Amino acid sequence: MSCWPMPMIISDGVRECRSSRHPGEIRRESRRLPGTFGFPGNPRLLLVAFVLGLSFCLLPSTSLQARTLKIATIVPDGSSWLQEMRRAGKEIKERTQGRVKLKFYPGGVMGSDKTVMRKVRAGQLQGGAFTSGALAAIYPDIELYSLPLLFRDYGEIDHVRQSLDAKLIEGLSKKGFEALAITDGGFAYVLSERPIQRVEDLKGNRVWLVEDDKMTAMALDIAGVSPVPLPVADVYTALQTGLVDTVAAPPMAAIAFQWHTRVKYLTEVPIMYLAGVLAVDKRAFARISPADQAVVRAIVTGAGRRLDSQSRSGEQNALEALKNQGIRFVQASSSAEVDRWRSISAEAVTRLRAADHYSKELMTEIQALLQAYRNGASSGE
Repeated sequence: MSCWPMPMIISDGVRECRSSRHPGEIRRESRRLPGTFGFPGNPRLLLVAFVLGLSFCLLPSTSLQARTLKIATIVPDGSSWLQEMRRAGKEIKERTQGRVKLKFYPGGVMGSDKTVMRKVRAGQLQGGAFTSGALAAIYPDIELYSLPLLFRDYGEIDHVRQSLDAKLIEGLSKKGFEALAITDGGFAYVLSERPIQRVEDLKGNRVWLVEDDKMTAMALDIAGVSPVPLPVADVYTALQTGLVDTVAAPPMAAIAFQWHTRVKYLTEVPIMYLAGVLAVDKRAFARISPADQAVVRAIVTGAGRRLDSQSRSGEQNALEALKNQGIRFVQASSSAEVDRWRSISAEAVTRLRAADHYSKELMTEIQALLQAYRNGASSGE
């Protein structure tokens, strides 16, 4: 029995049909409507099905997607830092079953620290392995560890970092960055074309200054020295061309960047302690599940501790390597001269403190921790 070509839907998928044989006879049929995927033709049921389907389409898919944290660094490819962090990245990928991956861009291929910071802000990168000075533009306290002549040995560093690392990480978090690790960069020494044994020996030299390093700039200004500010990536060329002839760097960094090939002397006074910070954008990190975030933090923190150990043993090896390469080691002219250098640094700290450049509370805490450690060391505790 056939129906008229355009039957009328009455309700619940019921159609009114007229018999072709008996025009006066009306028959009501209930059928599934085409395209309803098996649902009866009830409009309310169709609406519910449509809304449910749409809601599933719109559900956040972040938990199902792999997240790749793209991290740039000036550290050369093949360095121990990069090897350790790539091992950490491999472990993170395995432990998260591929949900989180780390991809590194070494050797400054993404530009200077300032350029990397811009790319992180733009979302082109998710993070970087920064010198503390590079992050100082957004959080000045992060470079407190690198105040010139603040620390005298690693015992002092460990004592202070045990109390302050967590506070610096929290402070950086408030500025939009998740610090996954703070790692040793080692002590920096002055390397130069001519021997530096007194403050006066720096005058007339073309001294390199890391961009935006206000603390060292202040200290050099007090010493009567006009530095040449440059990004790290430009230093080797500057040494080649004579734009600079004096740099301060950890021995391992001087070798890794080949700066040692352009200088003749190293002054055996640890000028400053350098720390590196592996930090990622908080917005990018927040897209990772809390459980995976905990995995990333734990693995990268562990890698950072191993790097600290390697850095300290490597520093002595690097100093020996510099001697073997013909670099001549010189001392400060006297212990009084070293005290003079420290007084210049203290004056720079006082000026910046008065200008509220750094947190007075954190600076006071560092000084108190150092004094307590030194008092204990002198008493043999």
